[in-house]
Amino acid sequence: MSGIVAIVGRPNVGKSTFFNRLIQRREAIVDSVSGVTRDRHYGKSDWNGRNFSLIDTGGYVIGSDDVFEAEIDKQVELAIGEADAIIFMVDVESGITPMDEDVAILLRKVNKPVFLAVNKVDNNKRLENAVEFYALGLGEYFPIASTNGSGTGDLLDAVIESLPEETYKEESELPRFAVVGRPNAGKSSFINALIGEDRYIVTDIAGTTRDSIDTKYNRFGFEFNLVDTAGIRRKSKVKEDLEFYSVMRSVRAIENADVCLLVLDATRGFDGQVQNIFWLAQRNRKGIVILVNKWDLVEKETNTMKSYEQMIRREIEPFTDVPVIFISVLNKQRIFKAIETAVKVFENRSKKIKTRELNDVMLPIIENNPPPAIKGKYVKVKFCTQLPTPQPQFAFFCNLPQYVKDPYKRFIENKLREEFDFKGVPITVYFRKK
Repeated sequence: MSGIVAIVGRPNVGKSTFFNRLIQRREAIVDSVSGVTRDRHYGKSDWNGRNFSLIDTGGYVIGSDDVFEAEIDKQVELAIGEADAIIFMVDVESGITPMDEDVAILLRKVNKPVFLAVNKVDNNKRLENAVEFYALGLGEYFPIASTNGSGTGDLLDAVIESLPEETYKEESELPRFAVVGRPNAGKSSFINALIGEDRYIVTDIAGTTRDSIDTKYNRFGFEFNLVDTAGIRRKSKVKEDLEFYSVMRSVRAIENADVCLLVLDATRGFDGQVQNIFWLAQRNRKGIVILVNKWDLVEKETNTMKSYEQMIRREIEPFTDVPVIFISVLNKQRIFKAIETAVKVFENRSKKIKTRELNDVMLPIIENNPPPAIKGKYVKVKFCTQLPTPQPQFAFFCNLPQYVKDPYKRFIENKLREEFDFKGVPITVYFRKK
């Protein structure tokens, strides 16, 4: 488990800009219109070797009549409830506002680390003005400028220090399969169909995932821990937005899983919510199996299944090497094939290629298809090896790694998949100086 960090605050203080900087790509919408971040954004980031999940919440507005802002408020409270640490962002330009004070009151009641980030501090005058935020009663503050990254290092150092210690799976532990997806896709039914009335359960183990239960499954020659995200208890005092809450639950489950079984409702399609959960699993470098449930409810023609699968693969490009299985939990159609596939994906994720075998296969491929020359300089790959990490990562040592661009890295990744079968598993390829 690596930890979840929520960014909260009133609208227009720069939360989305800060979020985008941390995940190192532009994903959240940055706009001057109040409440533009109405869809939640989730990302994976790291600092000084520590990974953590990041939640960009909407602007918190207490007492608003706007229906969207009311929903945002509920979701911010959920994010606060699920997070391990909270970054409360304010704006030095506008100073302390009544809304800042409202959020501070809320956060002072939270028994979790809260870090006050005073944004837009990009000169000495503003640094002096930031002193007024002591009045919020949250202790020390961190002056930052999210547009250029100034001050974020000190903030992240403190945040990382507050997160729970990372836990790593012992080699002897069983694989952990998380069943994730949006509400009413059939997650609970899938799990119930698997364990059945004649279930072979050794024990129920309280999971490391907050409020979740791991069920030890031992049947038909398979043995693993099944993480039931559908069974996580809801917070009694929160009237949650189900779509948002399903992702919050998935964040925890994905972080602690080896393979994610992503269940979607065939009648609703591979929509934005499902894609959000898919990319969460991909960014966390987990094995993935996509289960298209309720296939019995879909009207079929000759190529219906093929067309549906092609649609999914278009949406998940460039990571298309993922098993897609069409199931009907109601009819128990192909549910055990889903488990067989998940076990195979786990084996792929755990696969270790011997260095000699890897070089014997990949170096001739690279010799026949070398990286394009740039400015008359040629990249020569001398050696490659698989890194000792829980998921497949490969280092290729060469003379000019800076000239190897993303298209060639994708070419190498595709060749690794062709030669060694990493279906369902994200691969990371590095080019390093020899």
